[in-house]
Amino acid sequence: MSIGVGIYGANGHQIHYILEDHPQARLVATAAFPQKDLPPMTREDPSVREYDTLAGLLSDDEVQLVSLCSPRRRDQAAEAIRCMQAGKHVYAEKPCAMTEEDLDATMAASRATGRRFHEMAGTAFEQPYLAMRELVAAGTIGTVVQVFAQKSYPYHDRRPQDEDIDGGIIGQASVHALRFVEHVAGQRIADIQAVETRLGNPVAGGGLRMAAALMMTLENGGVASVIANYLNPKGFGRWGNEHLRIFGTKGFVEATDGGARTRLVVGERDLGPIDASAPSREYFDMFVEELLGLGEMPFSMEEELHPTRMTIGAKRRVTRDA
Repeated sequence: MSIGVGIYGANGHQIHYILEDHPQARLVATAAFPQKDLPPMTREDPSVREYDTLAGLLSDDEVQLVSLCSPRRRDQAAEAIRCMQAGKHVYAEKPCAMTEEDLDATMAASRATGRRFHEMAGTAFEQPYLAMRELVAAGTIGTVVQVFAQKSYPYHDRRPQDEDIDGGIIGQASVHALRFVEHVAGQRIADIQAVETRLGNPVAGGGLRMAAALMMTLENGGVASVIANYLNPKGFGRWGNEHLRIFGTKGFVEATDGGARTRLVVGERDLGPIDASAPSREYFDMFVEELLGLGEMPFSMEEELHPTRMTIGAKRRVTRDA
């Protein structure tokens, strides 16, 4: 048995590449998606139907799950609710919602319809962060007291000046770092504050925020800080320049330079690089296995979406204080 998937929109990390030769899911329809971007075999497959609108996609009985990369992220929560009310499960690009009201309505729709909803929230299951998550969970570094995380991407002319298109630097970039805090370090955020700046935006009068800094208190009494920016130069050699350092009462574990380097220090022992040789786990695969009754997701819906809820709160405070 396999899950029939429809993809809507190309504004984000659409999953057409994952569906190529997937053992448990198949692409059956697209909407608002450029056919030229499909893999050649899929593009030439007459059984994959093309629609102009989300409504057309939702009318297709073979579509069981919709992958949303909505043209406007501000509209995505409402579109996710439409999908679930039409009987479809939903896999949504981040941020899946841009207000707490929309996030709550999305979760309520999932409960009311019985359709499963997940954000593309697999940050913690990519290596080396998966190995770090397991070390922290095992108590290797003791009680987590402080977390530092960084997300840095390059600037390019396609970055929208209107945050409603992609969610802005806090909603679409910083959320990864908040998942580091909650899903890797295992510490739920209790409170958050943020500042951001347009400094460095090459578009005069543009709305794109180029950098943000976030400060957090954690429910266990610890603290965390995040920086995010669109200042990663080409010379770095990697698209993302991520750092994650987790400090505990027994030691620390870190991944730097986009995950290229890791280190574990416990007490008086420098244990060097961590073992991150196990394969990363694809979050979409976990979703499909959940739908087929072959496995369970690692988080409850509230746990999965709490980092997004915190980015919404951080952005609300920035907006209010501006």
